[in-house]
Amino acid sequence: MAWTFGEFRLDPVRFELTSGGKSVAIEPQVLSLLIHLVRNSGRMVSKDEIVSAVWNGGIVSDASIASRIRSARQAVGDDGERQSVIRTVHGRGYRFAAEVRSELSSPSVSGEAAAVPPRLPEPARPSIAVLPFRPLALPPELDVLADALPHEIIQALSRMRWLAVIARGSSFRFRVPDIDLVGTALGARYILSGLIEARNGRIAVTLELADASRGEVIWGDRLSSSLDAIEELRQGIVGRVITALDLHVPENEARSAALIGTERLDAWASFHVGLHHLYRFTPNSIGQAQQYFERAVALDPRLARAHAGLSFTQFLEAFLQFGPKARDAAKAARSHAERGLDLDPLDPFTHFNMGRSFWLTAEPDAAAGWLQRAVDLNPNYAQGYYASAFTAMLTGNAEDANDRIDTALRLSPLDPLLYGMYGVRALTLIQTGDYGEAMRWAERAAAAPGAHHLIAMIAAVANRLGGRDSAALRWAEEARCRRPDATTAQFEAAFPIRDEVVRRLLAEELSRLGF
Repeated sequence: MAWTFGEFRLDPVRFELTSGGKSVAIEPQVLSLLIHLVRNSGRMVSKDEIVSAVWNGGIVSDASIASRIRSARQAVGDDGERQSVIRTVHGRGYRFAAEVRSELSSPSVSGEAAAVPPRLPEPARPSIAVLPFRPLALPPELDVLADALPHEIIQALSRMRWLAVIARGSSFRFRVPDIDLVGTALGARYILSGLIEARNGRIAVTLELADASRGEVIWGDRLSSSLDAIEELRQGIVGRVITALDLHVPENEARSAALIGTERLDAWASFHVGLHHLYRFTPNSIGQAQQYFERAVALDPRLARAHAGLSFTQFLEAFLQFGPKARDAAKAARSHAERGLDLDPLDPFTHFNMGRSFWLTAEPDAAAGWLQRAVDLNPNYAQGYYASAFTAMLTGNAEDANDRIDTALRLSPLDPLLYGMYGVRALTLIQTGDYGEAMRWAERAAAAPGAHHLIAMIAAVANRLGGRDSAALRWAEEARCRRPDATTAQFEAAFPIRDEVVRRLLAEELSRLGF
């Protein structure tokens, strides 16, 4: 995007102001101020907003602002008397008054304006720009990390099929994390920036993910390590960013969609609103999620993730046995997952749903292949590792189940499926006879957000096996509160554990608890 007004052309991507094809000499800070005013032409921009945009919220005097405004006016042939381009709103701020026309930025290095095609609509999927990290007190031998870490994040993000990632060649032009400027120049909905510093033999990275359309930070984190553990820090940063995006961007997309009204939602927004309802894991919310996924498919029949979302809702209906048609729901879960894979065979989310559909038919070996493919496609896919751990638990591979749950928890300690991660760990510990630890993990599972009646039943059994009968009865009662018709048959259908001895043990304890 570039703008023209009068004889001037302002290009935020090239960070350049030209007049008649010739570059205009202007200080970088003054140019940033001019870009912000032009971007918001037609409305009053307050002094506080200018300080936030140009000085990153620092302490700035009115005299400093007035000085930069004066320089901006001189650059565009205006002055404080005429104010035909930049007008002062006394006591409040400034307004860019000249008529502004928008055009695509030209890739040409000549100063001549090039003919450009009409602007294409932005893709429905969200886009992200990863900026170079800002180094702070880094020794010269570590300076390379300020570019190397963001570059590695870009490569990892490129594997996420639902996200449009701005290429390094474009995003690395911006060394200062000006959210408005980067968002406008690159058409990025999200901006990831970071600060990297070294102190007292340690290196630390502070991360921020911002919604450029609102100018809001929606996630932040800080990771550190000793200087001799940079490789582990690098892996941790990449994994944490991928997982944060998987969680926080869909949630933010759902919040944004809610502001515009459901009747105006496009397919992508409808999908994210569906996810928002899905993760509440109640019969009503699952039904609402299905309606939004169906709407997304109607609006865009080729949106693979919407079909995968429908597979997810059908899986839950079958797994939790909502209603009398659980078998039909199992078939639908497989069918929708297959359709998603036909449309996008490289999306980990579709493989995740395909793999879980085989749990419903007691085919964990078939599930394992699809779920391994999901984490191969995205090595930082926390829910993929969780589902693989669930499958390993069903087949009695405790070591693999524990390793994969550890990975899932490291990548996503606040995941919507956290109750399931804890529950798998508890069932694995029951199989290995460690009932004391099983009780601890099972109670954490049952107390986690979204936990359903089956998870409370795990807590009840674990406490029975651990000798805490009163706690077992309390969790059994909690399971019945969550699902009055809870039965042992439901539990066995959801957890078709291969080991007959373990399966019989669980059934006996559930029977003693009145299920």
